[in-house]
Amino acid sequence: MSAVAVYSYTQSVVYVADNVLKSLKDIIRLSGLDPTKLVGDWAVLLRGISAWIESRHLETVTLEIFDPKTDKLITRWDVAVVYTWDISAGTFWTDTEQLKFAIKKAGLVPAQADYRVVVRNKDGRPNVDGWSSCNLRSTDGMVRQSLGTTVEHNGLSANTAYWRKA
Repeated sequence: MSAVAVYSYTQSVVYVADNVLKSLKDIIRLSGLDPTKLVGDWAVLLRGISAWIESRHLETVTLEIFDPKTDKLITRWDVAVVYTWDISAGTFWTDTEQLKFAIKKAGLVPAQADYRVVVRNKDGRPNVDGWSSCNLRSTDGMVRQSLGTTVEHNGLSANTAYWRKA
């Protein structure tokens, strides 16, 4: 008896979208914040991120952690989607250890901090219920630290970076 596995682009989309959100949950939790808000918005977030990866409009998923009193950015995590899907690549993984190391290096955030998830899409993206337009907070005085690829599924991948004070 032999078994055959068939992977489709849609399976890669689901894997990458789900693991991007799981990575954001880990960042929130390991940074000292409560992930309840993210979990409560999970269905809307997953629907939008999946739709825009499927249509190849999604460029970046951003987690902004900010001070709710001053509205100033404390730190920011960017997850950029890379569209080099190739069924022959045959690999899928999520590098949780690399994320944990970077989160530990970035340090805990103040307990009163808040967060939100923002995406950047290419023009012409389809509308998804539950999503609206907004602007990212300024990264002036901050430095970007790249982690490289943290999620991979047959060449459809996500590269992660975080911003810290200079």
